[in-house]
Amino acid sequence: MSGGGGGGKPRPPPDPIAVMRGHRAPVMDACFHPSRPLLFSGAHGGGAGVYSVATNFAIGNKVVSQGRDGTCKCWEIEEAGLSRKPLVTFRTNSYHFCKISLVKSASCSSQSSKAIPASERIVESDYSINELEENKKNGVSKESIRFSDVNCAERSQAHLKDFSTMGERKLMALAGEDSSMVEIWDLATAKKLMRFPQTSNVDAASHPTMQRGMCMAIQAFIPSESGCSLNLLSGYEDGSMLWWDIRKPSLPLSTVRYHSETVLSLAVDGTCSGGISGSADNKIVMFSLDHRMGTCTMRKEISLERSGIAGTAIRGDNKIAATAGWDHRVRIYDYRKGNPLAILKYHSASCNAVAFSADSKLMASCSEDTTVALWELYPPKGTS
Repeated sequence: MSGGGGGGKPRPPPDPIAVMRGHRAPVMDACFHPSRPLLFSGAHGGGAGVYSVATNFAIGNKVVSQGRDGTCKCWEIEEAGLSRKPLVTFRTNSYHFCKISLVKSASCSSQSSKAIPASERIVESDYSINELEENKKNGVSKESIRFSDVNCAERSQAHLKDFSTMGERKLMALAGEDSSMVEIWDLATAKKLMRFPQTSNVDAASHPTMQRGMCMAIQAFIPSESGCSLNLLSGYEDGSMLWWDIRKPSLPLSTVRYHSETVLSLAVDGTCSGGISGSADNKIVMFSLDHRMGTCTMRKEISLERSGIAGTAIRGDNKIAATAGWDHRVRIYDYRKGNPLAILKYHSASCNAVAFSADSKLMASCSEDTTVALWELYPPKGTS
């Protein structure tokens, strides 16, 4: 991963410390539970798995699932799996590939996950084991549902994010029924609160955002500078990225177009003062967010030999960033300097997502080759 001493050859990139082979279809996403020792993975067609990866976390107790049937559901995590019935069902009428986003908070994301009460930790996932079994018995067919036995409670297309509150409300962002718009939903009531842009029905069709194509990537966050006001980054088919503030929902604070093709992934760092974007083009962009000026500026542009970055992630300590590429590669960067650190070549097909554990010790990558790889890279000082 780095140059050897005394003029020796650079050390080769490491092999994964473990490889999960429980799927028979391309693995579309993988993520760590923010407070439990679990790694979630979800595959094409609905297969899913959960793996135990550590033993030193607090306990979280809720799951939010996103299906391709136009619904999202909130479930209780119980000792034997998920609750038999969802706590809340959201009928979003959204049918697309943009992942939902829970809210990342600058006040907690750079600290240990233990600083966040278990009751305020939540997971994004897809369908409970009980519902999958009942659908199978009743002959119900959904593209995103398939029963899969992978040793633990199963779910599909799992992806976890930090969850925080805005006042007393627990919120979720998603690309809406109109796929050019972003909607905000209340997780407690399953009600849509607002949308971006906030326009009248008469003005909606002519709003500039409608000309940008579908929203393909979302990151919701609450920067400390905003006084607990929700902010959003949204990426679109035309390569543009918009920064929204809930206090000014009719127009974005900032509009930039750093990519020439569809934005596929957005990640905001632990301080909510910058992030990284991936696209269908051959560039990775690291950017800064100036909350006082309301501007987004490019900090680093990294050109690639091959196009297509499907997933991006920034480690909780803001030191390491990772990308998942269509060229089968996982790329590791020094997030602060933007310098490349390693190229991981384990996967034999397109990589779809990368994720870091809450304690910054582990990274997971998933691929069209049906595997999930677990890595130990540049562990934080003081860890073993």
